[in-house]
Amino acid sequence: MRSHLFAGAALLFVFAGTTAEPKQPDVETFVDTMVREHDFDRDELEAIIAEAEIKDSILEAIARPAEKTLSWAEYRDIFVTGRRIEAGADFWRSHRDMLERISGESGVPIEILVGIIGVETYYGRITGSYRVLDALTTLAFHYPPRADFFRRELEQYLLLTREEDMDAGEPTGSYAGAMGRPQFMPSSFRAYAVDSTGDGKRDIWGNWADVAGSVANYFVEHGWRSGESVTTRATLGNGWREPQPEPANTLTPRDTIKSLGERGVLFASDLPADSKSQLLAFEGENGFEYWVGFHNFFVITRYNRSVMYALAVHQLGREIAIEVRRDAG
Repeated sequence: MRSHLFAGAALLFVFAGTTAEPKQPDVETFVDTMVREHDFDRDELEAIIAEAEIKDSILEAIARPAEKTLSWAEYRDIFVTGRRIEAGADFWRSHRDMLERISGESGVPIEILVGIIGVETYYGRITGSYRVLDALTTLAFHYPPRADFFRRELEQYLLLTREEDMDAGEPTGSYAGAMGRPQFMPSSFRAYAVDSTGDGKRDIWGNWADVAGSVANYFVEHGWRSGESVTTRATLGNGWREPQPEPANTLTPRDTIKSLGERGVLFASDLPADSKSQLLAFEGENGFEYWVGFHNFFVITRYNRSVMYALAVHQLGREIAIEVRRDAG
């Protein structure tokens, strides 16, 4: 179901059976803030917000994200598939020069760039069909658990459409308002999107160089360490005396390579002994899988705050790299 927001002398809401009742003062306060802090024209801003459609399908989707409802085995089967690997290899071959340039300038490996784009949008095939304006307005005023976050993103979105001279009603993306081929939230677009072609635009919808350059810049700005490992498979040795690790969405490494080894975790790494690391457990197809995540693994989780996401990006990118090298050799 959906409803429209209409602007009159004050913002007036008309509903068609949506599940969440909006709060008129919240919207009025938002408009007041945008006018006061960012010098928006009140009438123009009310007209933009009046175009938004409030959709129950968005509220339903955000209540069941895949990372919280699927096991690692099920999650992996969505993103690390033969078809997606072949599509990623084709993408790499078709854009080799551009990818090599951006990887060389940023220090972010091509396999990470193609892994991100592959997991996010299947190389542009699945970018989301929701208007960003609809998604962010729905969640900003109808989803109390994260309303503050989505109001900030709506603020950022309106700012970027003004800066980029875009029609706020045109861009499309995910149910959460993630945009374009790299699925940037508006705040990430404003902070990290780059113009990699020198044409004066940051086009993450249609320009692959801007997409790859923006992804690389995101990783650089979040501390990517060129040449360092991401993660490695691990086992629990005879020295392990603790309870069996359970799958957990650990996003901050609390151990080091040395401390994990002392606890009985067996794995290989060429990183220094004091490097921050974390043992991670995943529910695989044949029981628990254990991995050790290093610094760069947790940089990937800054893109999407899920260890399953980070492992899928790593594995997809690695498989694509193997396919490309096999073809070349």
